[in-house]
Amino acid sequence: MNEKDIIELLNEAKENKVSDADFLAKIKGIISEDVNGFACLDHHRELRTGFPEVIFGLGKTTEQLTAIFLRLKEKSPRVLATRVTKEQAEDVLKQIPTANYDELSRTLVYIADNDTPLLPKTGNPYIAVISAGTSDLAVAEEAAITAETMGYKVDRVYDVGVAGIHRLLNKHERLESARVLVVVAGMEGALASVVGGLVSAPIVAVPTSIGYGANFGGLSALLSMLNSCASGVTVTNIDNGFGGGYYAGIIIKNFVE
Repeated sequence: MNEKDIIELLNEAKENKVSDADFLAKIKGIISEDVNGFACLDHHRELRTGFPEVIFGLGKTTEQLTAIFLRLKEKSPRVLATRVTKEQAEDVLKQIPTANYDELSRTLVYIADNDTPLLPKTGNPYIAVISAGTSDLAVAEEAAITAETMGYKVDRVYDVGVAGIHRLLNKHERLESARVLVVVAGMEGALASVVGGLVSAPIVAVPTSIGYGANFGGLSALLSMLNSCASGVTVTNIDNGFGGGYYAGIIIKNFVE
């Protein structure tokens, strides 16, 4: 339940359109719900944070993910699951044909037709998601789809790594106009520092595990981003596109009018 749902429920109670028993049952259901003993869903999360609980698909059985997805759909007009396999997605899509699975980013999204997410009151701020190389696109798309599911406009600026810096400089106007930037890069992770020296908006740097041996599965890119001399750069965990997209959405929601 979100704030709008709570207000509607309270108005119904005032007008005696809902019984005391039903009112109490719905209020109790806001907090949490046990699903077959393997999950405890946090239905209160949207009230606290502004976005419903997100499902992490990795490690869950197809049956577990489907059961969780269906229950969250009953409570929220927006459901996002990340790191979802094609097999898991197919089972959900059989029951929710209007959901959308993106195989590249491994995200599964449901948005109700009547959903109207809260957007900034003025202007048209957008998040720029920038990737260093095509090999980083899976993580970049996870970030982009997460931000879009939260209700925000995303501008994708892909394959503009430092090996061909002119490609990035040609997109300078688009970068400057973004209110938040998510920079996704593997190898040595230098792109975040370069972008940080070009724009004034906050940057969320996402290191990827793409690279040769000395990249150490993304550790090299992570350390480069953590040690960036450019101001205004914060860093997520390795391959955490969801974290980057979500953090960018929070910045838009709380600090952009």
